[in-house]
Amino acid sequence: MKSQFTESGPLTRLIGAAQLARLLGTWRDNQADYLALASAVHRLIVDGRLQPGIRLPAEREAALALGASRTTVTAAYGRLRDSGFLVSRRGAGSWTALPEGHQVATSGLWTPDDTSDVLDLGCAAMPAPVELLEAAREAVEELPAHAGRSGYTPIGLEALRGALAARYTERGLPTTPGQILICGGAQQAFDLCLRLLLSPGEQALVEAPTYANALVALTANRARVAAYGLTPTGWDPEAIGSALRQGRPRIGYLIPDFHNPTGHLMPADLREQLAVAAHQAGTDLIVDETFAELPIEDQVMPPPLAAFDRHARVLTIGGLSKSHWGGLRVGWIRAAGPVIQRLAALRTGLDMGSPVLEQLTAVHLLERDLLPARRAILRSRRDALVGALRETFPDWRFPVPAGGMSLWVELDAPVSTALARAAEAYRVRVAAGPRFGLDGLMERFIRVPFTLPEESLQEVVRRLALSRADVERGIAGPGRAPLDIVA
Repeated sequence: MKSQFTESGPLTRLIGAAQLARLLGTWRDNQADYLALASAVHRLIVDGRLQPGIRLPAEREAALALGASRTTVTAAYGRLRDSGFLVSRRGAGSWTALPEGHQVATSGLWTPDDTSDVLDLGCAAMPAPVELLEAAREAVEELPAHAGRSGYTPIGLEALRGALAARYTERGLPTTPGQILICGGAQQAFDLCLRLLLSPGEQALVEAPTYANALVALTANRARVAAYGLTPTGWDPEAIGSALRQGRPRIGYLIPDFHNPTGHLMPADLREQLAVAAHQAGTDLIVDETFAELPIEDQVMPPPLAAFDRHARVLTIGGLSKSHWGGLRVGWIRAAGPVIQRLAALRTGLDMGSPVLEQLTAVHLLERDLLPARRAILRSRRDALVGALRETFPDWRFPVPAGGMSLWVELDAPVSTALARAAEAYRVRVAAGPRFGLDGLMERFIRVPFTLPEESLQEVVRRLALSRADVERGIAGPGRAPLDIVA
């Protein structure tokens, strides 16, 4: 299989007409063109593909790129201004904006204030385990021993770094505390790696699809993003090798353990090949192991990809958000000692270190064997979701992952964005496929986490059936402000 190679340019505060057209894709529907265009741009703003403060192309340029009349674009821009999603200055241009009553979600995307009754399929995460409170109390009791010092820990507490190093060693990757840097979650870990390794305009190679927030971070760091496509069964060694040889990217970002969103698990032999190929291409690899500790079937996990690294080119990131709790903002980077020191020096210009109390809480959580129970819950919920989807949507296709938290569902038609919009009417938040790809691709897919209770997942599927019927009839929903999609 030949490499499927797509690329996007560096972020500027101006989006070109051609790029806007690619992001919008097929934007016309059963509404008047100006309403359909306004709705499509609205969705790009709300789900984070157009961040606030981006200058849109001039009306004439947009009309040419979209195959629409200038009157249509003018009316659409006016509609967006009236709703607060666009601000304009005569003779200067129009910029994306957010109206009053919207708030930022954890991924940097935007949501109306009141979402208390939403069945949230945008967030692949579970509530905290009951043991969290006990671990937090133990951390508070231990806090006085640390309170007499400054509290700044750019590299992290020794106790937590030691605990994480021991876990890596148990997995077949000998690690010392000096090879661990504690961060404020895996997302900050990824951003720190980008700041260290990537200069504006350099190429970053990612999977397609890939984690949505990684694309946001790469755009913010002004990377040129290139992607190679995953197959229905996982990674194609030829596609990856070709992408590395042809593009010689500065960095590669990959998720080998229960890939987000597809759920694939990379075999050990390909991990070894990748470590060699990356070194030959001069590429540093950022390996996201967020889901590595969440196998939900009895299986032998392959070694971490860094176990095959002989040239200090692999930086591994992880966190407790998926395995334990997202509200505990503890993540980490595992890399060679000199790389960790450079990251720590860089980190001092950002936040000086992670909160001591949260790090102590993390230590006490890791001392407890919580993962077997978490995995059993996920297995039960996965099976409930799989059964409900197969019964209700026999034409939808998806692999059943052996771990992680999500299904990557191929729909019966390229209606992902329309389905997400229609689901809002039924108070369901679903992550449309284009959030996980470049330039509006992946319209045949949605990501469906199995993190809600079984009865909630069955209700979600029932509401998705109503939403799919509305899409088929050309009903977009009652005009609610779109909801965000989070981590």
